[in-house]
Amino acid sequence: MRADAARNLAAVLRTGARLLADDPSTSISAIASAAGVDRTTVHRRFATREALLSAVFEAKLDSSERVLDEARLAEAPVAVALHRYVEGIIPVSRAWPVDTRRMMREDPKATTRREEQSQRLDTFLQRAADEGFLRADISLAWARTVLDQLVDSAAHHLPDMDAPQAADLVVDTFRRGVGGSPS
Repeated sequence: MRADAARNLAAVLRTGARLLADDPSTSISAIASAAGVDRTTVHRRFATREALLSAVFEAKLDSSERVLDEARLAEAPVAVALHRYVEGIIPVSRAWPVDTRRMMREDPKATTRREEQSQRLDTFLQRAADEGFLRADISLAWARTVLDQLVDSAAHHLPDMDAPQAADLVVDTFRRGVGGSPS
């Protein structure tokens, strides 16, 4: 793919993610205009808004997969892996604000990938619990809910806070709320 075509595609996907998150009925023409490209450029690549949305879902999942891989959830010390994950996933959440629940309702392939990614995070939290990083009296489902909500809040309610600072805040709040004995 030519460099200008790749830039245009990236602009369309990121703009589409933002606009479709705000208004799922946003037209391809509106997305093209906001992305600074011609409508025909978008239509050549995506025949429908649903095709564009599917590509946005895939881009979000690809980005999330990279974060999970780079966090080294199975190998790195729990505290390090948690911070890496949070610091990486906050920018992903900001760049791809489309609702994951919507993605899972509308795209069966995306649902499978999202469930696999979710399982990786659940496995990591089980490891964290097994190593005493989480309180024994807190269910893993609750710990996961708290972590997800903290990440979402940092990503979307504190958009001007840089990712490392937001990760520090999320991890500290998470540890103080559901963490085990400090290590």
